[in-house]
Amino acid sequence: MKIYRTIAGIVIENEGKFFLAKDEQWEQWINDDSVLQKARKTIADSSEGGSELIKELLAPIGSNQELWACGVTYLRSKIGRQEESKEAGGGDFYARVYEAERPEVFFKSTPHRVVGPNQKVRIRKDSSWDVPEPELTLVVTSSGKIIGYTIGNDMSSRSIEGENPLYLPQAKTYDACAAVGPCIYLTEEPLDKNTTIRLEINRNNKTGFEGSIAISQIKRSFEELVSFVYRECSFPYGCLIMTGTGIVPGNDFTLQSGDEIKISIDKIGTLVNEVG
Repeated sequence: MKIYRTIAGIVIENEGKFFLAKDEQWEQWINDDSVLQKARKTIADSSEGGSELIKELLAPIGSNQELWACGVTYLRSKIGRQEESKEAGGGDFYARVYEAERPEVFFKSTPHRVVGPNQKVRIRKDSSWDVPEPELTLVVTSSGKIIGYTIGNDMSSRSIEGENPLYLPQAKTYDACAAVGPCIYLTEEPLDKNTTIRLEINRNNKTGFEGSIAISQIKRSFEELVSFVYRECSFPYGCLIMTGTGIVPGNDFTLQSGDEIKISIDKIGTLVNEVG
């Protein structure tokens, strides 16, 4: 089952049919440990609509929710971070955090810096090396329960972070620094370990980069990542947590204005954004 946040309201997709949850507030509705059961009841009590209900999509994050992120959770990410920070002498930090008991978790963005499907993400004007980071993103309630999944694009300045790991907040957080969507996939079962994340970057109608990875390659469990984010932080409205990337373009690639970024994850769909 999929849940969309739209201009018209909350839309539920189930078995190819669409239903509008009338007069519901996003944060109150989605921040519910029993949201799947609530969605089923809404379907039973609502009239069926068409796919036109999801034509005007918003990012599936409320105005009081936070977006957090995790880093160096895949081996490829560890290697990539070591490469970009080698000259600055910071490569050892990434090797150590990959093996450490405590993962890297950080605050990514407030909602007003997050864009939705078909909106423009940005690269920093003071950065010379920029990449998208395609990430499976957890949707977590205020109690710490994972109730669903969405697609996240953690835009990142490799030149700034590579210069000094202490510059991470500047490399990660700025206007339009993240995209999430197109929906939240609700399920009572854990995602299949063979679930695949795919990234495609198109430039001038040609593929400039593509890659894929299965979530089985992630080093840490999703519950572990949630536990560290929630350890000393409360989230009254729930939060979204990006779980890290395992797809890292080569050192010779950097994003340019006008590039199209397409991130697909099995069962969830495809998130498309243009670089502004």
